[in-house]
Amino acid sequence: MDAIRTEGLGKVFGPTVAVDRLTFSVDEGEIFGLVGPDGAGKTTVMRLLTGILDPSEGEGWVMGHSIRTETGKIHGEIGYMSQRFGLYPDLSVMENIAFYADLYGVPRRGRQEKIDELLAFSNLTPFKRRLAGNLSGGMKQKLGLACALIHTPKVLFLDEPTNGVDPVSRRDFWRILYRLLREKVTIFVSTAYLDEAERFQRLALLHQGKLLAFGTPEEVKTLYPGVILEVRCGDPRRASAVLREELPRATVGLFGDRVHVGSREPELVRKGIEKALRNAGIPVSRVQPVEPILEDVFVAVLSSGGEAMA
Repeated sequence: MDAIRTEGLGKVFGPTVAVDRLTFSVDEGEIFGLVGPDGAGKTTVMRLLTGILDPSEGEGWVMGHSIRTETGKIHGEIGYMSQRFGLYPDLSVMENIAFYADLYGVPRRGRQEKIDELLAFSNLTPFKRRLAGNLSGGMKQKLGLACALIHTPKVLFLDEPTNGVDPVSRRDFWRILYRLLREKVTIFVSTAYLDEAERFQRLALLHQGKLLAFGTPEEVKTLYPGVILEVRCGDPRRASAVLREELPRATVGLFGDRVHVGSREPELVRKGIEKALRNAGIPVSRVQPVEPILEDVFVAVLSSGGEAMA
């Protein structure tokens, strides 16, 4: 059985189409990513699937329960961590978890063992008496996750859980999620970080409420409609600006100290790259074809007017 399934799911707010007839499924025990920039509709999808919002059209099911008619049953099966998870800053770590245990109706018998397990699981045991308001951003996210897991959900919804979190805490958070997979928990994560998309077993690329691509990271990469040329040069930021102006038919993306230029005519574009940068006085050390990354796919779709690639 699919843990999550949607058919033509849509949500309209007045004249704005926030979610545009999405159809996809998530397997039980899978870590699945909904990936897209701010404003793509990720949070709205989360709220539809968790029964917080009613759909304008279409249908969805979570663990076989309809998001239209069985939201009460869904709430008993899921954990949900929103972007602004409701931690109480004047309560300690332990008190926050105990509060959510009461909220979810976790039985008193065995509750302390479950809390101790979650504290150890999230590396929060040394901080269990610290006020939540005094925790770092990464520790607050771990506490939010512990609270969402206190009732042992079958499906875990995480809305941009690593947004604004430092790189070390992001890495630790992902380690915790992978450990959850061993418990057969289905994990549905939204993120604006395209580099995190590589971590998902399958993913959906979302933009302006539309599903642009769907599949494993490797499957999505094969949808790239051309060849990527990686440019290494002396001033990559200025080089990317020059290439966008001089090569309007190519897709250009800046990735740290590298510039990716995508085209269906790589040899012609290679000559254009070298000429444009030479004329701009930017020294080039290497131009070579490379495998596309997910950000290349996303940039290509946006530059083509947002047409779906799957």
